[in-house]
Amino acid sequence: MMTGQGEPAEHSGDDAFILDIGISWLASKSAYPMWLSAEDSARFVPPNPVAAQLGLVEGAVGTVHRAIAMQIGEDARRLLASALPDEVLRTVWLGATEGYFDPAAHGLSGREWMARIEQTWTASVREADAMFVPPAPQPVTDADLRRRVLDQIGTVADGLERAADERSLPGLVPALEQVVTGACADLGFRLFLRAMKEYFVAIDENRCEAFTALGERFGYPEFLVDDNLNVG
Repeated sequence: MMTGQGEPAEHSGDDAFILDIGISWLASKSAYPMWLSAEDSARFVPPNPVAAQLGLVEGAVGTVHRAIAMQIGEDARRLLASALPDEVLRTVWLGATEGYFDPAAHGLSGREWMARIEQTWTASVREADAMFVPPAPQPVTDADLRRRVLDQIGTVADGLERAADERSLPGLVPALEQVVTGACADLGFRLFLRAMKEYFVAIDENRCEAFTALGERFGYPEFLVDDNLNVG
């Protein structure tokens, strides 16, 4: 994984089995089936969706790979430290979860939702280490990496925007671009990849190779980029 200005951090061999990290990992775990019948929804959909979502954060700390869990807090702090509007934060969250959990439906703005995630994460870490102090966020702000991420988003922007529009989520691509330029190139790229997977936007082998090469620049584990991408 990457440090603040674009240098890959060391990671262990078992990182090869990590399919996502941080907020984008959390988004991948946040969906519940929207096609359930009313009867099945009553049985399987949590009665308190906010608590259920935050339970994923609590459960991640200490039970999943450290690289996955620790990045949750870092990603949330990167977004909270930015000046991105609430609607951008909400839109990229919805894009990464295919709209399965909308904070606004529960009275939370995008920024308030990220704050709830960060607070829950910090409290969970402190259960094991009462003296833990969350470090300052270290967003990847390298201009070349930002440009490279924006270039890759641009190559598939039309297809991704169409897919999001079909799910009543206009403006996803511009919101992702704002995360890249206004918060963090690394997080923006991972949220973009998660949206590509959630909306199953088709790409060819060459584009997949380009995504993978960029992921290598960020020091991602081997399968984080291409797992579940629609490559044909």
